[in-house]
Amino acid sequence: MAKRDKVEFVCSECGGTTVKWQGQCPHCRAWNTLQEFKVPTGAAGRYGTDKRSGRGFVDTTGALQDLADVTAEEAPRVITGLSEFDRVMGGGLVRGGVSLIGGDPGIGKSTLLLQVMARLVAGGVRCVYVSGEESAGQIALRAQRLQLPLQGLQLMSEIELEKIEEALLRLKPEFIVIDSIQTLFSNELDSAPGSVTQVRECSARLTRLAKTTGTTLFFVGHVTKEGALAGPRVLEHIVDTVLYFEGDTHSNFRLVRAFKNRFGAVNELGVFAMTDRGLRGISNPSAIFLSEHRENVPGSVVMVTQEGTRPLLVEVQALVDGSHLPSPKRLSVGLDQQRLSMLIAVLHRHAGIGCYDQDVFVNAVGGVKITEPASDLAVMLAIAGSIGNRAMPAGLVVFGEAGLAGEIRPAPRGQERLKEAAKLGFSKAIIPRANAPKTPIEGLEVFAVDRLTDAIAAARDTA
Repeated sequence: MAKRDKVEFVCSECGGTTVKWQGQCPHCRAWNTLQEFKVPTGAAGRYGTDKRSGRGFVDTTGALQDLADVTAEEAPRVITGLSEFDRVMGGGLVRGGVSLIGGDPGIGKSTLLLQVMARLVAGGVRCVYVSGEESAGQIALRAQRLQLPLQGLQLMSEIELEKIEEALLRLKPEFIVIDSIQTLFSNELDSAPGSVTQVRECSARLTRLAKTTGTTLFFVGHVTKEGALAGPRVLEHIVDTVLYFEGDTHSNFRLVRAFKNRFGAVNELGVFAMTDRGLRGISNPSAIFLSEHRENVPGSVVMVTQEGTRPLLVEVQALVDGSHLPSPKRLSVGLDQQRLSMLIAVLHRHAGIGCYDQDVFVNAVGGVKITEPASDLAVMLAIAGSIGNRAMPAGLVVFGEAGLAGEIRPAPRGQERLKEAAKLGFSKAIIPRANAPKTPIEGLEVFAVDRLTDAIAAARDTA
């Protein structure tokens, strides 16, 4: 009598497992996220044994070796020719690397990967595009519209995993795109495509195939209403690189951010412009994050943020207006909402600037999302400028983290930030004292401060 498959319940948010269904995940405390997942019994179910090679995804030989005897080699890179894409990937593609790219529908995921494959095919790389959402005719129309030379690109419209594996083993490509992972299904499982069971099984088997053959693999993933990747969280754990498309779909600019990269810098940012020829990299992205005012306006401050290895100049805008509601509004776009409330409290306690009866709106120009705390000083100076209706001096940049005691803390890689600001023509900078350069930077006057009151005074004196 054949053994019945073991049943466990997997959380779609954190990937945690439990033996019985519960309303709340015991690991991440999320509600209604547990989904049924059938696990085959035995070693094959645990390690995913490959029927063709007899080897599993996990090496179970048990052989031990000294770390000093292991040969450490730098992974060779395959340059695609799209400079912004190569930057996000850490300098190029890695043989055997598995990447996951997600974003809103219509933002340009398939377009970007099609452009990458066109450049690789032109360089003699064997590529296969597997589409489970579009027909071959639709992909051909998109390629013609983008005017891409795709002679030699192998196309496959299929959603059955076994057929895809057979075709890939026969063709032995060097670069594969799966568009998208939520559309694939395996005949060995009874669940529908897109379920936790199918996504886990298909991604694990394709990842094993890529690792054993040295093929570069790209998954296209759908996103939820909240902007997170759909499907089990374990999908992000399996892959080597996780990329997200950011930016407004109504704008021409697209931002690609690396949230995970085993072969490069995390949080690296690539900036593209959507044109009639597809996505084009922007060499000077700071220009799109700065508003073009003929004269300085109150509530506008330029800061230097660090995205991966690249310093970017971003304009932070603040608007403070009288509230007509019992509870004033606190709204931030591109910045942390909870941190905004903390900064308003610090501004009131240590600078005497109160916003308890005011609506406060903060925006980062260009649709960029700033996650680092080095934006604190820029936000508070923008709020102070909007309340006092006083514009910041021309050519001023700021950065620095604010503490609850009103101190201004240093930001990492401060020298690179200052050099980028000086290169773009800025002449004044208000920064934490710990970030003050030991040698003067040509064309840049630096005001090093220790506390919030010193920063506000320096901005007022330099006006």
